[in-house]
Amino acid sequence: MGLFLAPECLPFAIGAVMLAALTVLEMLSMLVGFSLGEMIDKSLGGEHHASTGLFSWLNAGGVPILVLLLLSLGLFSMAGFAIQAVAHGVWGLLPAPAAAVAAFVVAMPAVRYSSEMVARLIPSDETYAVEPADFVGRSARVTIGPLDHGLPGRVRLKDQHSNWHELRARAAPDQPSIPIGATVLLVDVADSIFLAIPTPPDLYQDPTSKELP
Repeated sequence: MGLFLAPECLPFAIGAVMLAALTVLEMLSMLVGFSLGEMIDKSLGGEHHASTGLFSWLNAGGVPILVLLLLSLGLFSMAGFAIQAVAHGVWGLLPAPAAAVAAFVVAMPAVRYSSEMVARLIPSDETYAVEPADFVGRSARVTIGPLDHGLPGRVRLKDQHSNWHELRARAAPDQPSIPIGATVLLVDVADSIFLAIPTPPDLYQDPTSKELP
């Protein structure tokens, strides 16, 4: 705790606090039916995907802006505290600006590598190969809900390319509330929000399977 509160470690303490705050905000936003990361990406109009320079180099995996920011904050803070811990054991804490520069140099290659790894693990809301309309008629599982006629929840499914997707959805008109864990059929989409009904028994197929209808 002494190292965390040391003035020489202030940049890394701020980074760690920002990381925790953004993580909590994203979790809370998903509980009420939307994603902070998705909102940030949409506000930028997707232009970051075509950006060049340092940002393009860092985001080798093409992950969402919020994910890249969390990776950068986390790795920068970890590198900074590690550098200061070593320096403290050898000769004494480095000045904050010098430690921040060293942490930046160490963290940036790690962020690039991590973005590539995370891109393979996290589901994507969209790909260049799949249009929103392509999901209509497919089965999905409710992950955030229940789905009703209020704020949209989220459903998860795998497309024909075996890519995972987390989609915003709500119950179709005249349909009852659909609980978390239920399997639904996506019947329509409007403004990136899908309308869902409980999957009819004769059409049921596990949305987590490799083969989708």
